[in-house]
Amino acid sequence: MSLFRPDRRTALGLLAGAGAAGLTGCAPRDDGTTRLRFWAMGSEATNVGQLLPEFERLNPGIRVEVQALPWTAAHSKLLTSYAGSSLPDLSQVGNTWVSEMTAIGAISPLPGFADDLLTDQFPAVLETNEINGRPMATPWYVDTRLIFYRRDLLERAGYDAVPQTWDGWKQAMHAVKRVAGPGNYAVLLPVNEFEQLLTFGLQGAEPLLRDRDTRGNFSSPSFVAALAFYKSLFDEGLAPLASSTQISNVWTEFERGYFSFYFSGPWSIGDFKTRLAPTTRWMTSGVPGPTGPGASAPGGSSLVVYRSSPHQEAAWKLVRYLSDPAVQARFNGITGNLPARESAWATPTVAGDPYIAAFKGQLSRARAVPKVPEWERIVTEMQIVAERMVRGEYTPATAGAEIDRRADRLLEKRRWMIEQGRAE
Repeated sequence: MSLFRPDRRTALGLLAGAGAAGLTGCAPRDDGTTRLRFWAMGSEATNVGQLLPEFERLNPGIRVEVQALPWTAAHSKLLTSYAGSSLPDLSQVGNTWVSEMTAIGAISPLPGFADDLLTDQFPAVLETNEINGRPMATPWYVDTRLIFYRRDLLERAGYDAVPQTWDGWKQAMHAVKRVAGPGNYAVLLPVNEFEQLLTFGLQGAEPLLRDRDTRGNFSSPSFVAALAFYKSLFDEGLAPLASSTQISNVWTEFERGYFSFYFSGPWSIGDFKTRLAPTTRWMTSGVPGPTGPGASAPGGSSLVVYRSSPHQEAAWKLVRYLSDPAVQARFNGITGNLPARESAWATPTVAGDPYIAAFKGQLSRARAVPKVPEWERIVTEMQIVAERMVRGEYTPATAGAEIDRRADRLLEKRRWMIEQGRAE
């Protein structure tokens, strides 16, 4: 993620032509119809078109033109389009991008008439989308990471559910590893992924950043405890010392028992249903914490309207439509995305899926991560240090100190701006 406020002229010089692609097909038309340009990513871009005929029927003067972006390029595409003054009317964004898009002045804050869209929502997701006390994005769908596990192997090990404390879960992992047999492990924690360690780190009372989010707080006792727990899973042979690229096929390895606990989100439910043999019994569970059920980071995507859009009223009508609980429940049936509106979880397509049930409890315990543009680079550095720790270069305490050092370097500009009174 970009960490500086792009100057339009500089960005245009460096990225000439990158934003111009967004202008394709945008010549003015004089038929009196408002044409909204809506950018979306992944499965949402592929499937949102199924929802739009009803919106256009209800709003006969509006037509929606969807442009699909790959997730791998979407973030940079939005920034270069901002620099080139070619943003769409509205788009889907990753929740962790909201603070950065707000910082560069790209997003229209929610207008007063849209305040009701903030009701019936998961608090941690709303907090993620609120910058300096002002809501800047509307949750579209939500996700978080919890544990997918081999229910059959856990039962053979003597457990009818995943223990919800770290000590209890570790004991269960040792038992499952014995049942799974030689050469197998209990849990997959790819050393090039930060999400698992971040989840452990969210269990503590201390924040991950301190001093108005200008310095790292990874040397706090709670985060050092998370580092120690994480390291112990490798030290005790419960997790393979491997990156995700070294796991040839997650589904095959999970099915054969190479690991029995896997951190993932709701997007994996469909894959588990279709890719695993019917004889492989699995289930989802909330994340264990040090003394009881643990927290996780809220995720998902939100909808934003851009300041540059000349069709603000029409864009907010589309946001309202896509935020309707009934529409979100229908979208769940199409894509598997979890609805952002809590009331939509009572609909049969959501409530009737046993694999979804654990996600609602986990989302109720979610904790927002720091809302600074530098956050994605900070967690990348965090994981680099963590990998070196599990390979023996650092202790948990010295790893926490090293992550702080790297975070402080990344936050140097933010500290300067706050000292100058130029940032909240």
